[in-house]
Order: sequence, then structure tokens, then C-alpha cells
Amino acid sequence: MIIVMEPKTPDEVINKLRERLLDLGCEIHESQGVNYRIFGLIGNTSSVDADRLRALDGVEKVIRVQEPYKIANRLFHPEDTIVQIGNKKIGGDHFAVIAGPCSVESEDQIISIAEDVQKAGAGFLRGGAFKPRSSPYSFQGLRENGLELLKLAREKTGLPIVSELMSLEHLELFIENVDVIQIGARNMQNFELLKEVGKTCKPIILKRGLSATIEELLLAAEYILAQGNDQVILCERGIRTFEKYTRNTLDLSSVPVIKKLSHLPVIVDPSHAGGIWWLVEPMAKAAMVVGADGVMVEVHNDPANAKCDGQQSIKPERFSSMMESLRELAKIQKKII
Repeated sequence: MIIVMEPKTPDEVINKLRERLLDLGCEIHESQGVNYRIFGLIGNTSSVDADRLRALDGVEKVIRVQEPYKIANRLFHPEDTIVQIGNKKIGGDHFAVIAGPCSVESEDQIISIAEDVQKAGAGFLRGGAFKPRSSPYSFQGLRENGLELLKLAREKTGLPIVSELMSLEHLELFIENVDVIQIGARNMQNFELLKEVGKTCKPIILKRGLSATIEELLLAAEYILAQGNDQVILCERGIRTFEKYTRNTLDLSSVPVIKKLSHLPVIVDPSHAGGIWWLVEPMAKAAMVVGADGVMVEVHNDPANAKCDGQQSIKPERFSSMMESLRELAKIQKKII
């Protein structure tokens, strides 16, 4: 249930309403913008009399929310959420570019790539330290050493680092060392993990599951938001369909749909979606056109010998060319890149 207050309602009226709602046993989520103030009631509101609330001073309207996700709902927060990481922003008019290798392989490799993508204009460095792989015999990442190498790359370039958290046992390690925690597609519905990252103050990139619906993605985000962490960024990375040519099918329609339903920023991962290096640039540009708040791109200086996902990684020089194209497109889309 949402209670929309009349503009310029006095604070004493607001406080009185808040006390009344708490007496009813409601959990309250408040949202305030330049021209609006909203009380979002979370939980079982079936016993709350909407007509009585409408009759109270300062109440403009009362709306029952039909969707199962509440805090993620745009009705709760009409303005776009902007996630701030240092001096970088994701959301609103800002288009974030997150770039780097699928996995950290060595000190020279990650620092070289970090310097290349930073020079080309990327705002964030991505790199896998703990790698979820379908085969137990595939490269699983450098683990703790990988995080240390990412930190060295951050020191060299100033780029905030993004890396994937797979297990609760490594949560404290990520809180201490990583700027943005990524929850991968395979863990989108690992609800215990979502609840724990929801208790942190770290920005979270939540990737859409392999076969997850948009509603399931928003409900997964709700687990994080419900614990108090409002710095959630959703990521469309392609879904599994009957098509075999590409690794996944990039659902670009999900971006405007999510933007309509939710206030959370949405980025696109064209590398994992297509699984083919030459698809990355056109899909990244398409993501900007449909309204995405950024892209996450895999860049490797030697894709042919990469230990992970070389076939979908672009070389630094191609990434630089792609950034030039995105900057030109950003002028048309009125985005800051």
C-alpha cells in the first residue's frame, strides 16, 4: 500500500501519520523527492482501512500495490535511483561503462587491461577472482590472490572494482576489498546470500538468472532492498532460449519494461549475452538506445589465450573504438558517459 502526501504537508502532520501507521503494526518505507513524499507500507496490509487513511489531513491518495515486489516498485519511488560509487554514478542521466577481463590471470594482465580501459574512458574495472564455471575442471580463478591483484589495478588507475561474490564465506573479504559486489546469474535466487548482501552498505549488481522472468529478478532485488541496502543495480545478461547460435538471447525489451516497473538502474552485459566478440559493440550501442544505464563488457589483451571466455572478449583497441561510438551516441541520447 502506498500513501501519497499532499505537497508541502507540515512536518507535524507527517509525524502524526507515521505514528498512526506504526501503531497499526506496519513496516514503513519512506520516499521523498522535490515535489512528493510517499509512505510505502510493507507486509500484510489487508487489515489497513484505505478509506480511513484517505480521510486524514495531508493525504492526497492511497494506492494498493498489486505487484509482489514493493520497495523495488516505481510506485514507491517515482524518481530514478542513482547509485553513487566514489565520484562515479550509475542511473539517471549517467551511462556507466564497466570493463575488464572475465577473470584475473596475472598482475601484468590485469594492470595492463585496467590501464587500457581507463584510458579509453571506462568508469569501472571488472574482474573475476572467484569464478563460477559449469565444468569443475575449468579455471576457477585466483581467488584471494585475484582480489589483491584487482586492488593493485585500482591503485594504478583509480577505477572502482567490480567482482562476483559466490559464497557467504567470502562476504567479509568482499566488503573490505571490492567497491561493487556482483551477484551472478546462478545466484540470483540464492536468497540467503541476497539477504546478507542486503545488510551491507555496498552497491550490488544483481544479474538476471538464466531463465528468470522480469518479476523474479525484481523479487530477487526486493530481498536485498528489504534488508536496508538501496544501492541495487540490475543487469540484463541474456536468457536461455531455444536459439543456439548465440550463448544466450539478449532480452533488450527487459530494459524499458524494468524501467517502467522499477526505479532501479539497469545495465546490460552484451559479452555474456551474445558470447561472441563481434556482437559486443552493436549490442552495447543498442543497450544505450533502449535506455540502459550502462554496460558491462569483457576486455582481454590476448583473447585467444584467455583462461576464461576469450571468445566473447574484445581487445583493448576495439574497446577504445567502441567507447568513441558510445560517446557519439550519448550526445543523441543525452547521456553522460
